[in-house]
Amino acid sequence: MYAYYCLHKFHWSPSKFANLSLSEKALIIEMIDERIREEKKEEQRLRRK
Repeated sequence: MYAYYCLHKFHWSPSKFANLSLSEKALIIEMIDERIREEKKEEQRLRRK
């Protein structure tokens, strides 16, 4: 899922994500998770209006 997200949101090739070090992948994954949480919060906020 994270490689797919990187492909569509960051326009990275799958190999770019695959070739990251483990610590870099962990950082990217956490950033993606945070962005998704923020997008969900914003979506909920807009639905309430």
